[in-house]
Amino acid sequence: MSFFKKAFKTEQKQADTRGWKSLNSLEGLQGIIEKSAEKPQVIFKHSTRCSISAMAKMRLERNWDFDESQVDMHYLDLIRYRTISNEIADTFGVVHESPQVLVIKNGQSVFDTSHNAISTDVIKNAL
Repeated sequence: MSFFKKAFKTEQKQADTRGWKSLNSLEGLQGIIEKSAEKPQVIFKHSTRCSISAMAKMRLERNWDFDESQVDMHYLDLIRYRTISNEIADTFGVVHESPQVLVIKNGQSVFDTSHNAISTDVIKNAL
């Protein structure tokens, strides 16, 4: 890989750290809505081109202590899957932001926040 590709590469791999589940289809979004009747679902909308988004993701992963039996954590690369991001805004009646976290319960967004307000504590309080 050339110097410039290394220096300026964007995040290409799917989220596979911690307990992230990749959200990469509209069917996956529908599955999240359905699963939210059983347990809370969290969607983290991440822009792989944004330093604020990278910081929010890093902060979540550094402080990660979610119990995966109690909540599912989903990661959306909104650069790659902008149509899904748009559908999230339409479905849950939220303004598109990046980075953004939504907590979904019983098919509804019960909480959303963005940018520097994203933290594990804020998410846990919303659960």
